[in-house]
Amino acid sequence: MVRMLIRDVLYFTNNEGSFELGYAIVQDGKFVTLKPGTCDSPVYEFDDVIWGKGMLILPGFINTHGHAAMSLLRGYADDLPLQTWLSDYIWPAEETLTANDIAVGSQLAMMEMLETGTTCFTDMYFHMEEVAQTVVNSGMRAVLGSALLSTLPDSDEKLQAAVAFVKDFQGAGQGRIVTTMAPHSPYTCSPEYMKKIMGQAHKLNVMVQIHLSETRSENKEIKQQYGVSPTIFLRNSGLLSQRVLVAHAIYLDDQDIDILAHHDVHVAHNPGSNLKLGSGVAPVISMMARKMHVGLGTDGASSNNKLDMYEEMRLVALLHKGALEYPTAISASEALYMATEGGANALFLPKGFGTLEIGAPADFQLLDVSGPRYQPADRLLSHVVYASHAGDVRRVFVAGKELYRNGEFLTIDKQRITFEVNQIVRKFPQNKCRS
Repeated sequence: MVRMLIRDVLYFTNNEGSFELGYAIVQDGKFVTLKPGTCDSPVYEFDDVIWGKGMLILPGFINTHGHAAMSLLRGYADDLPLQTWLSDYIWPAEETLTANDIAVGSQLAMMEMLETGTTCFTDMYFHMEEVAQTVVNSGMRAVLGSALLSTLPDSDEKLQAAVAFVKDFQGAGQGRIVTTMAPHSPYTCSPEYMKKIMGQAHKLNVMVQIHLSETRSENKEIKQQYGVSPTIFLRNSGLLSQRVLVAHAIYLDDQDIDILAHHDVHVAHNPGSNLKLGSGVAPVISMMARKMHVGLGTDGASSNNKLDMYEEMRLVALLHKGALEYPTAISASEALYMATEGGANALFLPKGFGTLEIGAPADFQLLDVSGPRYQPADRLLSHVVYASHAGDVRRVFVAGKELYRNGEFLTIDKQRITFEVNQIVRKFPQNKCRS
């Protein structure tokens, strides 16, 4: 039985931003106490004691959409529309990547996520066995799926490999890995292939993650080819009969949103990536009005170019205010919820994930709130959402195990990964590089 005490630490007591100075006790990877005041138990009863003076304890952030290894492609093809970016730059570079390259790129992403307070991330990519092993070794939590495209010549073999991945890694890392089926998108998966994927998802009883309606051109292409919107295409393919997470979901009309809400489809909202690619602004307010579960995601570092959930949290709180000319569109408390418990709900994770509740997994971060941007001190929730900086994250824990402390990664070799990353990128087509 491993016991940890975090003493003299601030924590929010409700969603409105009220907070207390108190202490937390973690035992065997879960929260067992979170109270105001001072702990009466002597410190020798604990295996570890952390003094939290000047710090706020927050749930670890949950990144609901991304492609971790694409950190290797950060800055490789900036300032381009999505289809040009993918077809002319990203896909040719990806063809050079080996399984080991993807493992290295994933660890680069994990370091960035840890130092910015993220404890759980979602990934859809290739060579997911390698990614899963890096997650096991890192101590992080992840929701992983092998990207599936019917446009590839070996699509059926890829589907069988994805099934094997689910069977081999579901619950790996002491339960820290959740596996999914991951058809890439309606424009890269035929109806027949989508039905094969859904058949396997039902047999395996796993959730499905997929890109949906990320651009106007995607919607136009699907309507020209199938006569319906991408959302109706998914419904007609049987995809919405399973637990489904859709990423982006920008170009939806009211009928599309009604269909998704009716089927309890969850959404990964990626404000930073959507803006950088010029894709648009998702109708998140309409989704929330229908009680849909919406979490925040960064997408890959090649299209963002950051994996910083503090930035996404601030951005989601500002973006919809401006787009709708409606200053109460998303409040600070709603933005923090979307980055934590709301993200867990979007990923269909069990109750308690993304919270500091008693019995919840001890996935948390300690944020230094002693600096000037957190003053006046009585407005802490507002400061965390609108004024915080990921550089103020001091320590990060998953299941009670510390993974990051004051700039040091405790489970990932930063020096080795940094060196290998800069060797890998030399393979990319140089004529495709842009300044």
